[in-house]
Amino acid sequence: LKLLYHVNQPSTYPEHVEIGKSCMFCEKGSLYDKYEKREVVDNWVQFWRFGLLPRGEVFSVFYEEHLRQAIALFKLFYYAKTYDEFHRVATWARQNVNEGMFVYAFSVAIIHRPDCRRLMLPPIYEIKPHYFFNKEVINKAYYYKQVHNSRDVHQNPGSFPGYTIQTNYTHDHMNLGHEQSLSYFLEDIDMNSLYYYYNLYYPFWMSSEEFGWKDSNRGYLYYFAHQQLLARYYLERMANGAGDIHTLDVDSPIQTPYNPSMVYPCGAEFPSRPKFAKLHEYFFNYGKKWSWSRFGTNSFDFMADYDRRMNDAIDQGFVFDTKGNKIELDTPEGFNVLGNLIQSNWDSPNRKFYGALWSYLRHFFGYSYAPVNNYREVPSALEHYETCMRDPMFFQIAKKMIMKFQRYLSDLPPYTEEELLFPGVSVEGLEFDPLITYNDWSYSDLTNGVFYNNQEDAKTFDIRVRQYRLNHKPFTYKIKVTSDKAQKAVVKVFMGPAYDKNGETMFLNENRLNFLILEHFVHDLKAGENVITRSSHEMRFYAPDKMSFRDMYKRVKAALEGDGEFKIDERQNYFHWPQRFMLPRGSSAGTPYRFFVIVYPYEPYHEGKYETDGIPAPGSGGVFIDNRTAGFPFDRVIRFEKMWYPLANGQFQEAKVYFKDIYDINAPHH
Repeated sequence: LKLLYHVNQPSTYPEHVEIGKSCMFCEKGSLYDKYEKREVVDNWVQFWRFGLLPRGEVFSVFYEEHLRQAIALFKLFYYAKTYDEFHRVATWARQNVNEGMFVYAFSVAIIHRPDCRRLMLPPIYEIKPHYFFNKEVINKAYYYKQVHNSRDVHQNPGSFPGYTIQTNYTHDHMNLGHEQSLSYFLEDIDMNSLYYYYNLYYPFWMSSEEFGWKDSNRGYLYYFAHQQLLARYYLERMANGAGDIHTLDVDSPIQTPYNPSMVYPCGAEFPSRPKFAKLHEYFFNYGKKWSWSRFGTNSFDFMADYDRRMNDAIDQGFVFDTKGNKIELDTPEGFNVLGNLIQSNWDSPNRKFYGALWSYLRHFFGYSYAPVNNYREVPSALEHYETCMRDPMFFQIAKKMIMKFQRYLSDLPPYTEEELLFPGVSVEGLEFDPLITYNDWSYSDLTNGVFYNNQEDAKTFDIRVRQYRLNHKPFTYKIKVTSDKAQKAVVKVFMGPAYDKNGETMFLNENRLNFLILEHFVHDLKAGENVITRSSHEMRFYAPDKMSFRDMYKRVKAALEGDGEFKIDERQNYFHWPQRFMLPRGSSAGTPYRFFVIVYPYEPYHEGKYETDGIPAPGSGGVFIDNRTAGFPFDRVIRFEKMWYPLANGQFQEAKVYFKDIYDINAPHH
């Protein structure tokens, strides 16, 4: 925990200072026996000798030079033979390496090292608050830090012994269009953390063969994660009358403006994008140097090339690997191959030819200009995993990528009635408690957002953010199922829009990608009637608010001193959806949504063991609990809609979500 405390400046802990001053890599030969691969040490020393991203500069994994250095640092952490050596090298890096690069590489190492499996990371929004709160909040924190005197802040015992900054979202200061009304969703700290942690578990730059998760279906998981994010965003848009997510058009001025209203710790502001931004090559590179090797230059040309090559590969039904060999996509593994190619991860058949379209789209639409040099970048919000979902353009880019998958899936045959049915099993009913949402107060520690000099005691200054965030009342639902015999089954529950923004019923095939999976679990059916009752607290894809940095530190310290036990809520160690965002906002009159439950035969996941301990290991296929695709049955074209409604083992049910004022209900806290 100490290594992640005040990461924007060198640590003042004596043990960190001592290790940081050591010349650890002056005699690299002495380190070889401490590493599983000596080339890891050689590679890092080369970066250390000839140029690293300096401390204080902005780090982004989407800049090639930054990425190369981050990978080298991660491998230095990962391949250390012992935990003690890993911790020693990490302590040295904490003092000497760019802070953004350190946090990223260290976090990925914690997740992927087997001996760190159950270590908890503090919430990223408390490690790097500049990336989650607007500049007004940061400026207030700086102000309170400047005028602070420890004698000025005295409160009753048990209350928070510091300053509290009350804040809202950017729509409180500006109105750049209808998307701004969704800022409570786009800027939510846990929604953005979700995407950040997903990309820590499955970094695009990791080779699954090298790190032992070759059969993880990472290409499919990439598709499923983004399709579900789009579905969740669409449900929220329906609650606000926003309608469809815009379709991306790179040849027309961008109608969606964005002003992040955020500032980096170094003082540079996040780039903004005006309305009707012109994004052709001339405007994008105006006044900048031209260099073939520099990322961000010639983005328009690269995007067009990669986009065309991907579409051609999908339409032809095969891709070329780096040796010119054909890899057919019309195979059971074809979808996963396509996912690797579209993500441009290290398992892609040909990363150079098909390219990193995602990265170029982020850079291009983020409206960040080509950097002056590799160490002076000012990335846009789209170019950080922890901030990209704040920009509505993220979802337009994601939609473009998902439609490439749909281009492929449209050629697959629809599910037949036999594939959908479960003989002998019938769903007799689906009932929900009242679905009520509200806004409640949420607190986040902001202490890591300010700076201290060597004479100050950081422990005497505490500051936090108070913010209204969406939540919902706990609810249960019941599924009534009859079975002709005792058997194991899979139950899936989906939530989708009931109508479009004009109040018209949508065809199921047009609406299928808008369904969000709420529940997915294995259940032992008994012969006869079964009543399956599930609570919103049980849903395996969701987790409660993360433990704060402050509370985590206190509990760990107390446990080490023998005062109590530090218990881990294992759901906090994975990229779960925030429990408070399980339901869309709804409306005071009630927004109708359509729920669908299906029960089908259980077949074990064939790629590996289903993890049940709450912390699926990277590459274990944590979202896959059976041998069907995670998106089944909405992941194929629906040709005969009338075939779906009489399905005995499935049922649609409409229910409304009501938004209430917190003072109108007895609102419990999760």
